[in-house]
Amino acid sequence: MIDVARLRVLREVARQGSFSKAAAVLLFTPSAVSQQISALERAVGAPVVERSTRGVVLTESGRLLVESAEAIFAELHRAREQISRLTTGRSRLTVATFTSGGRRLLPSALEGFVAAHPEVEVNVVEGEPEVSLSLVREGRADLAVAYHFDGPLPDSSGLQWTPLMDDPMSVLLPPRHPLAGRDELDLAELAAESWVIGCTRTEGFLRRYAAMAGFELRVSGSTTDYFFAQALVAAGLGVTLVPELGLDPGAADLTLVPVRPPRPARYVGVAASRRHLSPLVEAMTGALREAARQIVEPQVVERTNSSRVTGRSMVTR
Repeated sequence: MIDVARLRVLREVARQGSFSKAAAVLLFTPSAVSQQISALERAVGAPVVERSTRGVVLTESGRLLVESAEAIFAELHRAREQISRLTTGRSRLTVATFTSGGRRLLPSALEGFVAAHPEVEVNVVEGEPEVSLSLVREGRADLAVAYHFDGPLPDSSGLQWTPLMDDPMSVLLPPRHPLAGRDELDLAELAAESWVIGCTRTEGFLRRYAAMAGFELRVSGSTTDYFFAQALVAAGLGVTLVPELGLDPGAADLTLVPVRPPRPARYVGVAASRRHLSPLVEAMTGALREAARQIVEPQVVERTNSSRVTGRSMVTR
């Protein structure tokens, strides 16, 4: 018999990459974690991790167990939710979202959803995609508003991905910057600039694009919030790369200039469990698609009515 508690320990070891880090999260000692893993290996009759001085990695048997553990914990969580619904008479929907998606997409989607489903208790959890996708897989969130950069959605196993919108990124320049009047820019033209990072996940992405443009990124400020980054740009600390959803309409007189192709972009969508596509999940996904359409269509009209894409002052938005 496989002990579910030991599966939980194995899952955390897989996430953290070491016994000591897993122990810190689980509030165990590293020795206790090691004992739990050894007991699990005896129960299944095969090694589940490979130990080394650099940490631990899962064996093939360990990977199979972690995949099964994710499904087991998700089912247990959903069973608790169903029992709660039976005892309280109310349904609950948990939505995970990244910050700028929560600001721009979620409010109008929630307004329509709540009006149509007043009996549903909606919970919102903030988290970057690597966190929110895990919440969906574990059953702790019903769906996640998430994004990815170039390349496929990371770690999408067991998830259904519904695209919502492309979220193009532009350069944000401080007042009176010499390039503020440009229609568009090559990143290479900004090689000598200091950069403010508006999101920790953006830094690696931006460094790749800078390398493609032939320069090394010089970072003068790093934040976890695009609004904060825009305030630093307004103060003259540097320039930044910001997605459409991350713009602060109340920012100072900053100028937004599109990047010439290949233009960096985020790709925003909804992730839900393939095994549990409930009517409520489908309804919320539909509301989010409508919210995205309301954002995208005015942008398309603006570009169609203009003979060229111009740098935009933030105060006119």
